[in-house]
Amino acid sequence: MNEHLKNDSANIGNLLNIIKEQGTDYLNSIEERLTSVINNTISERQELPESGLGTEEALRVFNEKFEPTMVGSGGPRYWGFVTGGATPASIAGDWLTTVYDQNPQSVTEQGDASAKIEMETIQLLLKLLQLPESFLGGFVSGATMSNFTCLAVGRQWLGKEQGRDIAKEGVSGTVKVLTATPHSSSIKSLSLLGLGSGNIIKIKTEEGNREAIHIKDLEENILKLNGGPFILISSGGTVNTVDFDDFKAISRLKEKYNFWWHIDAAFGGFAACSETHQHLVEGWEYADSITVDCHKWLNVPYESAVFLIKEQYKILQVETFQNSNAPYLGDPLENFSYLNFLPENSRRLKALPAWFSLMAYGKKGYQEIVDNNITWAQQFGQMIENSHDFKLLAPVRLNTVCFTLKDDTRQNEVEQFLEKLNDTGKVFMTPTFYNQHKGIRAAFVNWMTSEKDIRQVFDLMNEIIAEIQ
Repeated sequence: MNEHLKNDSANIGNLLNIIKEQGTDYLNSIEERLTSVINNTISERQELPESGLGTEEALRVFNEKFEPTMVGSGGPRYWGFVTGGATPASIAGDWLTTVYDQNPQSVTEQGDASAKIEMETIQLLLKLLQLPESFLGGFVSGATMSNFTCLAVGRQWLGKEQGRDIAKEGVSGTVKVLTATPHSSSIKSLSLLGLGSGNIIKIKTEEGNREAIHIKDLEENILKLNGGPFILISSGGTVNTVDFDDFKAISRLKEKYNFWWHIDAAFGGFAACSETHQHLVEGWEYADSITVDCHKWLNVPYESAVFLIKEQYKILQVETFQNSNAPYLGDPLENFSYLNFLPENSRRLKALPAWFSLMAYGKKGYQEIVDNNITWAQQFGQMIENSHDFKLLAPVRLNTVCFTLKDDTRQNEVEQFLEKLNDTGKVFMTPTFYNQHKGIRAAFVNWMTSEKDIRQVFDLMNEIIAEIQ
C-alpha cells in the first residue's frame, strides 16, 4: 500500500479535524469573505507528484494556491445567478453523503437504504411545495438535468402520441415545442435531446412589462397545429423578473388539447412556501412534469435538483431510461430502481443534504427563509425606486430585483458601474438585458441575508455611482 495512503488511513480522525477547523473558520467568517476576487490568477501548473504528498501536504498546497481565490458564494451578499447558501443541517448531510458514499438505486430489501432516503426526501419536498403525491421524483445535478429528464419523458410521450417509440427508433420528424420565456437550460435540453431549439414556436408574452405566456396567443398557436401533440414549456419564475405563467389558465387548455406540460420552477416553485405568494403557483399540480432546484432556495450545497413527473407516466420513464441490456439488473417494471428512471447510472446520495435540512427546519423554517428573502427583495426594490440614480426595470414580483441606471443616456455606464460594484468584493450581482435596457439582477435566496446587508449594499451603490458621475 502507498505509504501516504497508509498513513492517511491511520490518521483519518486527525485529518477530518483539520478540515473541520478550516471549514468552521470559513463558515464563521463567510459574511466578511470577498464575493469576488479581482486577481485570481493561479500560479504555475502543478505537476503530478511521483509518490504523492499525503493529505496534510496536499492541503497546504491547496491553501497556498487556491484557497485565497475561493469567494463567499454561499454568503449573504452573493446575489448573482440565484445562488443559495448551505444551511448547517445540509452541510452535515453533505459530509455524511461523502462518508457513506452510497449509490442510491434499488429499493429492494437486498439494496441499501439510500434509494429509500431519496424517495422519502421527495415526499418531504412534495409536502413542502404542497404538491400531490401523484408525482414521482428523483435527484439530479441541477435544473439543466432536471429539465432534460422531464423533457426526455415528454419526448417519449409525444412519440407515443404519433405512434413512435423515440427511445428505440430515435428522433425523426418534427417536434413542436411552444414557450414564451424559457430558461437557457431548457433550450440546452432540447438540443441535447435532438429535438432542436429551432422547433420552438415562440409565444407572445402578456402586455404590461410581462414575461408570462399570452394565453390567447398560446391557444391560437395550438389551433394551428390541427390537433397534433406538442410540448409546452412554461415558467414558474423567469430569470429576469420572476414572472409566472397562468397555470390555472393553462390547466384549462390542457382539458381541451393534447400536450405535455412542463413547468420550469427551478427557484420560483418555492413561492409555495409563502402564505402571501403561494398563489403564484396555483394550478401547477396539473402539470405533467416540474423542475425544482434545491441548491437555490432550499439552501443545500450544489448539485441538488429534483425532477417531478406524474406517476401515470412511469412506463414512459422506464422506456426512456431503462438499462434493458443488463439482465442482471432485473425487470425494470417489477422493482423500482433509479437506474431505470433517470439518466445517471452512478450518482451520489444527493438527497441526504436536503433530507437533513428539511427535517431540521421543517415547513415553518422554510416559510421564514422564503418570506425573509421576499421582504429583502421588496425593500431593496423600494430603495431603488425611491433613489435619484437607479430605477426598476420590472416590478419586484418575488425575490429578484432587476434594475438599471435611472438616466437612460447613461446606459453605456451600466457595465462600468456593475464592474466597480463587484470589484469591491462586498457584493456580487449579475448583468442582464431586459426591455431594451442593460440591467443588473440581484437575487435573494440565501438564509443568512439580512436587512443590514441590504442597507450596506445600497450605501455602497450610492458611493460608486457618485464616483463615476
